[in-house]
Amino acid sequence: MKLDKVSKGSSKFFLAGKGMSVRTGRFIGESALVGAVTGLVVVAFKYLIDLGHHYFEILEHKREMVWDDPFRWILFALPALGALLGYLLIKRFSKLEHARGTDSAIKAFHQKEGYITGTVIPVKSVASVLTVGAGGSAGYEGPVTLIGAACGSVVSRAFKIAPRGRRILMASGLAAGIAALFQAPLAGAIFGFEIFYSSSDIEDETVLPCFIASAISYAIYSCFIGQSAWEPLFVLDRQYVFSNGLRLLPYLGLAVAIVFGVRFYITCFRSTEKFFVGLSLPGWVKVTLGGLATGAIGFFFPDILSTSYSIIRGTFSMSEAHIAGFGAMTAYGLLLIFVLKVVATSFTVGSGGSGGLFAPALVCGAALGSAVGMIFKAILPDTMGINPQAFALVGMAGFMASALRIPLTAIVMVAEMSGNHGLLLPAMWVCCISFWLNSGWTLYRSQVHAQESSPVHP
Repeated sequence: MKLDKVSKGSSKFFLAGKGMSVRTGRFIGESALVGAVTGLVVVAFKYLIDLGHHYFEILEHKREMVWDDPFRWILFALPALGALLGYLLIKRFSKLEHARGTDSAIKAFHQKEGYITGTVIPVKSVASVLTVGAGGSAGYEGPVTLIGAACGSVVSRAFKIAPRGRRILMASGLAAGIAALFQAPLAGAIFGFEIFYSSSDIEDETVLPCFIASAISYAIYSCFIGQSAWEPLFVLDRQYVFSNGLRLLPYLGLAVAIVFGVRFYITCFRSTEKFFVGLSLPGWVKVTLGGLATGAIGFFFPDILSTSYSIIRGTFSMSEAHIAGFGAMTAYGLLLIFVLKVVATSFTVGSGGSGGLFAPALVCGAALGSAVGMIFKAILPDTMGINPQAFALVGMAGFMASALRIPLTAIVMVAEMSGNHGLLLPAMWVCCISFWLNSGWTLYRSQVHAQESSPVHP
């Protein structure tokens, strides 16, 4: 029925339209339900994270421990204990392949018709808190994407939805998980349709469901968490405004540095993963060895343990500009932290530990970006207005775009996470260049290059 032939006084006026049908909005309503379920699950996950921080409270004071403090040796052993407990939990109640977090969610989308067992939700939550909360060098975003994707998969099976719809709802849940935990609803929504391919392709069918699920998930999460959920996750000491086109030239140098930094990150992680796979040892021994290696680094440089968000805050705020175990924050110190964070994350996750690679990429980007900013500030005239804090923020975006193959998400996420939208221009510049130059490099094995490479689009 054509719209121009429908009377405005008729109820059909509000329902008619070209291409309009009940089917059009089918997954919108169901994605809203996925967003609500995921939001509640992420709230429970956040409370679990806080509980883990309470029980591993000693890590909150890791930066204050002196060398002769007997409790400092706990930093050496605790990551191994947490990784071991997390591994045993997953091994007992779920399949070990689910330890890969985001990678497993991407694999489920392409190869398993969006099927993820609901057991993952509680098991992955607890295992990740044990691993990361105890000092493992990883993040909570990998677990929360898999948890959100599992929520979407469970809801779709409850309504007996076909595989196509299951994949859409799985992607919606994945987006909703990131939107809530990272307090970045727009970036979370974009992540849900951008993460599946290493090229610039997107999963267009999931766009609207991802936006709906992310909005509802974030709103529910904020209602439970409180005012802090409406505020940026990280705060710059002041708002930066990009007002000189010539400054794009130093940011070009940052993009090139990110390209090599990402390649080092991926190569180190892949090599470590291959090394542990080749060991003829039980899985629990492998994760214990990886945890001990992480603890050995953390013993000397405590900031690399757990999520390492203290490093990001240090690069953003001069009042916290120091690195535990190294001293004053310098370009050389930040480059060292970058290398150690990559190595520690490779040992934690590459050995089979439960944690994500997303948050470490943010930390690495901030450290590398700040270091490059300090170098340019030292060699370029003051008229260029180089600010290492701004370089740290843009570095986070560029590193994420290049390593995870999500340039749109990266540009939006750092703006939402920092509350600073004045650096969108250099972020766009750095993200696009680093994404382009690192084509073919990705942290996620399950990503396919383009839609024609996926079994979903024969």
